[in-house]
Formats: sequence, C-alpha cells, structure tokens
Amino acid sequence: MPTSARHIVTIITVALAGCGLSGCGTINEKLAAGVSDAIPAAIGGLPADAPPRPGTAKYDEYMRERERKRLLPASERGEETKPAPSSQQDGAR
Repeated sequence: MPTSARHIVTIITVALAGCGLSGCGTINEKLAAGVSDAIPAAIGGLPADAPPRPGTAKYDEYMRERERKRLLPASERGEETKPAPSSQQDGAR
C-alpha cells in the first residue's frame, strides 16, 4: 500500500502535537531562560542591575551579601539601601 502525502502530513501533525503534550514544553522553558539572558536591555532584556538567577554560585553569593547588609544597623548601611525621598510636598495642592 503506497503512502500518500495526506498520510505523511497527518503523521507529522500528530507527532508535533504530541511533542507539545509530552515534554517539549520543558525544553522550551529552558531555552527561553537562556535566550532571555542574551537579549540586550535596550530591547527588553534583563537590566544590568538585575540579581543573578537562582541556582547559580553568583546567586548564593548575592543572597549572603544581602543577608549581611540586612543584619547591619541602619546607620552603617550604604547609600544604596536608603529609601528614595518622597516626591510629594507637605501641604502642597
């Protein structure tokens, strides 16, 4: 029995649809995480001051430093941890 073009198209369609249900989603998730790191901030990528991703050595170091700064008294913390001044003036309407 010869295979027609319709059978081939049907088989390919079923295979691709099954891929979406069986695990290709996890592959796409991992690819998206890697690709998003390579996109420049100017066109919507991660900003330069974004914290490192969880699960990396840099993330563990970042969390240790963050905890160290949290435990410091407020008077000894750096300028980067102080809240920004309010933009509203008292009593102005």
